[in-house]
Order: sequence, then C-alpha cells, then structure tokens
Amino acid sequence: MDPNLLKKLNAERLARRAAILVTDLSDGRDRLVREGDAVSGELGVAIEKAFRSGRSGTTEAEGRTFFLNAHLPPPKLVAIGAVHISQALAPMARIAGFDIEIIDPRTAFATAERFPDVPLFAEWPEEVLKRRPFDAYTGVAALTHDPKIDDLPLKAALDTGCFYVGALGSRKTHAKRVERLLGMGVTQEELSRIHSPIGLDIGAASPAEIAVAVLAQIIAAFRSRGIAAEKTEKAA
Repeated sequence: MDPNLLKKLNAERLARRAAILVTDLSDGRDRLVREGDAVSGELGVAIEKAFRSGRSGTTEAEGRTFFLNAHLPPPKLVAIGAVHISQALAPMARIAGFDIEIIDPRTAFATAERFPDVPLFAEWPEEVLKRRPFDAYTGVAALTHDPKIDDLPLKAALDTGCFYVGALGSRKTHAKRVERLLGMGVTQEELSRIHSPIGLDIGAASPAEIAVAVLAQIIAAFRSRGIAAEKTEKAA
C-alpha cells in the first residue's frame, strides 16, 4: 500500500471515522473512500452497503472487480444513568458487539458493584464529554428521568450526529423535554431524531425487557445509517 494512503487511513481510524480502502484487482490501484464521499454507479452502491455492514469483500462493478476493505470504528453506546435498565443493557450490548459506557453523577447508583467490568463515570455528563466527546459512531440512551442529567447529553448527541439518540419517558415527559431542548437551541428537525418513548414497542415491562427493546432499536439504527437520507434524496 502507498505509505501516504496508509497514513490517511490511520488518521481516519484514530479520529473514529469510517473509511474503505478500495482496490481495483485488475491493476492493483488503491484509493481511500471516506464515509459521505460521493461515489457513483454500481461501485457507489457496493461501498454504501459496506459502510453499513462493516464487511470487507470483493464486488463486481462496471465490468471490473474491486476489493473493499472496510474500516469502521467500533460502535459505542453511552447510557446516561446507572439505573436498572442500564444494568441489563450493559452485558447485552457487549454481546451484540457494542462498547458501552455508563455516566451518572449519582455516586449511590454509579458503583463498580452494580456495573462490574463496565467503564463507569460518576460525574456530570458535561465534564465527561469534555474528555470523551460523542461522535457519529456513538449511540446515546438517556435513562435517568432527570433533566439536569439527561438534557445536556441529549443536545450534545443531536449536535454531533450520533447514530442513535433515545430517551426514557412517557409522551407527556417527552413533550416537556422538547420544550426545554427547544429553549437550548435544538431545532424541530433535530428533535425528531430522538426515540421517545425509548425502545421498540414490544410491550416491555421489566428493566430487562426494556433493555432488549432499546438494544434492538439501537441495532436497527446502526445498520440503517444513511438509508433514510437516500430515500429522501431519491424522492426529491
């Protein structure tokens, strides 16, 4: 590989940005495609699918054979709130392939005993985000019911373009949340990205069942990244 191309690829990986190294197998030439770069035709369709799946492999396009070497950041889930749902969600998320972190300033809840082997930050979210900002490969689930804890990371998730943003609470609770976030400068379009009530509607009742519903919704959001935008563009 061209050393300059390798340097660019490593820079993307360090910044937690997705990229695909495209190799034309007929002549061995490589090029780097970043997520969001415009690539037309059959090759563009194959590259979009590779960005969503994270799978590397060969593809036929325009009468040529290409190898797509996909480099996606490991998806991360940040749960705001060291609550019972988070206790069930953490091991499930890890099994599904997500890194998970818990943020909750309430030290009575955010304990290593309740969350063994899970990165745990017993601090206010704004302090954690100064050191560990969200990115497009982060999903955020706000689970405390406390606006003082949930609202700022929700706004940060929307500002950053996190692939998933969900918030626990009834429709009445969410309506009040919307008013607060509008006052913080969040737009109506951005607010429409919040999944609330959180999780797929499977009739979940217990914390573990709610965790299953939330994780299923997170997986669906991660694997469908960009599809809604594509449909909108085609309809326009």
